[in-house]
Amino acid sequence: MSIQAISNHAAQGTLEIVLAGGARRTLTHAALRASCRCADCTALRRAGTPLQADHAIRLLAIEPVGAYGVQLFFSDRHDRGIYPWIYLEQLSAAPAPLP
Repeated sequence: MSIQAISNHAAQGTLEIVLAGGARRTLTHAALRASCRCADCTALRRAGTPLQADHAIRLLAIEPVGAYGVQLFFSDRHDRGIYPWIYLEQLSAAPAPLP
């Protein structure tokens, strides 16, 4: 795992991750919610329904899942997705979508 720390910036609606070596990357709460890989969200994507999250959505809590990653709890009450460390790193490296 190259993620060394994570910080939730609720007021800005962002999650900051710090990689080994000190590089910092930021993900919006809406992007994280839209990237959920739980069974329900995955089924919607496979059925051709793209997930979009309101930009007002906020990350309320972060719970560790062993050494594997974190479970994220969102203000829309969605809390089923587990975000492995490698997945968070991949999401943070992806170019931001155009508005």
